[in-house]
Amino acid sequence: MTRQINLALQGGGSHGAFTWGVLDALLEDERIGIEAISGTSAGAMNAVVVADGLMRGGREQARISLDQFWRTVSDAANGSLIRRSPLAVLMGTWSLDTSPGYLAFEAMSRTFSPYQANPLNLNPLRDVLISSVNFEQVRHCDAVKLFISATNVHTGRVKVFDGHELTADMVMASACLPQLFQAVEIDDVPYWDGGYMGNPALFPFFQGCDSADIMIVQINPVERRDTPDTPQEIQNRVNEITFNASMLKELRAIEFITRLIDTGQLTSAEYRKMHLHIVSNEELLNPLGATSKLNAEWGFLQMLRDAGRKSALQWLEENFASLGQHSSVDLREMFQG
Repeated sequence: MTRQINLALQGGGSHGAFTWGVLDALLEDERIGIEAISGTSAGAMNAVVVADGLMRGGREQARISLDQFWRTVSDAANGSLIRRSPLAVLMGTWSLDTSPGYLAFEAMSRTFSPYQANPLNLNPLRDVLISSVNFEQVRHCDAVKLFISATNVHTGRVKVFDGHELTADMVMASACLPQLFQAVEIDDVPYWDGGYMGNPALFPFFQGCDSADIMIVQINPVERRDTPDTPQEIQNRVNEITFNASMLKELRAIEFITRLIDTGQLTSAEYRKMHLHIVSNEELLNPLGATSKLNAEWGFLQMLRDAGRKSALQWLEENFASLGQHSSVDLREMFQG
């Protein structure tokens, strides 16, 4: 029997290749049906690639399309000056902390805005996306529902674009970091990265989907045991907290509603009990650091893909029976601290 799930895909630059691996394993497993995907930034890109692949040739084509997309991303980055330094290669770290190109870029971004440094608003990733995805097919996709989050610059509120209206600009809006790129305007409204207000948004699943199972593919650390003490580490941790805040708020609300249903204060006829699941690999992802999210070397992407696939397979082996029955994550314990 097929178990239908909803997928929540976080943004995180090249760390989205971990999500690629998770998707590859889920698409391979015929026991899993994907009703809907909510995605932000790299999660949004993975989502539209899957939808396009499903329309072109089903689950196997979706797996092939993901592989092709990430290969194209890596190929497009081959000529970039933002790459690992010889020291990082020698030490076997994927970080760009010692990359002259990255350090120069970071210094420039602190002095000049994208409107000054990149007046032509060039973005190679947009070209990769357009060459990889047929958005006309995505808009007509009936195999999976899509919800793509971006942040309205004027109001500060989340905007969720429905799959049936999706354009490349909407996906790029979901991935628009304001320090790097000019705001993406859609119908005269400027948008920034969806991670600020929905990384990703979970509420579209509550009324728009039949499945009560939400699987979050987590690539942004929620907890860290070490206290950051350098300017870069402090800024990186601030960004992690900011990009997780909206999702944690939604998870806390789900935990609260679930508790009220369990204690009989709310009825399941009025409110639906959601089942939460998380696929992650904190042991691998947490030590990588923020700068590695800009590293698109093929070897790095392959490593992340393999780790994502392994994590998903392990989750399925240990928790498949919980689908449709109960959460595999103890949200109450998560928020006790």
